[in-house]
Amino acid sequence: MLKKQPLLSILLYLLLGIGSVAMLFPFVWMVSTSFKSDIQLYAWPPVWLPLPLQVDNYVKAFTKLPFGLWFGNTALVTILSVCGTLLSCTVAAYGFARYRAPGRTALFMIMISTMMIPWTVVMIPKFFLFTQIGWVNSFLPLTVPTFLGNAFYVFLLRQFFLTVPPDTEEAAKIDGAGVFSILWHVVLPVTVPVLITVAIFQFDAAWNDFLQPLIYLNKQELFTIALGMNFFNGQFEVQWNYLMAVACVAMLPTVILFFIGQKYFVQGIALTGMKG
Repeated sequence: MLKKQPLLSILLYLLLGIGSVAMLFPFVWMVSTSFKSDIQLYAWPPVWLPLPLQVDNYVKAFTKLPFGLWFGNTALVTILSVCGTLLSCTVAAYGFARYRAPGRTALFMIMISTMMIPWTVVMIPKFFLFTQIGWVNSFLPLTVPTFLGNAFYVFLLRQFFLTVPPDTEEAAKIDGAGVFSILWHVVLPVTVPVLITVAIFQFDAAWNDFLQPLIYLNKQELFTIALGMNFFNGQFEVQWNYLMAVACVAMLPTVILFFIGQKYFVQGIALTGMKG
């Protein structure tokens, strides 16, 4: 039995290594293509290390279309979305975790059940609503709904709040602290890993969102980076080296954010148990 365990470990690590290489293949191909010349794009056998590196592909890609403006639009929408999500979901989750209001459990179950509704079901009604109130061709449909909460994030935060001992909150109440003072000064400092986890999830969703901007934004000056890349792909001949250069730059914020918050991200997932 002892002899079989090292062999099993080797096989598991081998399988994990093969899976890692398979997962990294598209990323390596994207980075490699972003530095290729036009001739190297369709060379056979494929060129994995293009020499010389065509660094000016990045400059040319960003001068063909206003990608700088589109990056700014994406950053604005993403920051507002993250702020709205953290604000609304934290307050709602704390209420569900701490306050014994009549019908609280039923209301929580109704909220959780909305996670089973596909977004495509509400896509047309939401578009009709935002058209009627004049929000189409603005960032409002992409940002305002995030200030109204998200069922998954509320559930995630509530699970963590349930693991926080209420003793310190009771002590703060005795000292005369109000609800929001307790939430801000007592609860949130120990909730940082989960808040960072929610922020990373929402940042990734908002930064890479394509369908909602495609539905609500028709003016080129309002495009996000995802729409801009699609427009670049359709407006000109498909120049894969330029398109991959833009994709590499567009990917950087999410990668950097994940590596900065990786410790808190893993800790936040581990701490949000399935209690209650």
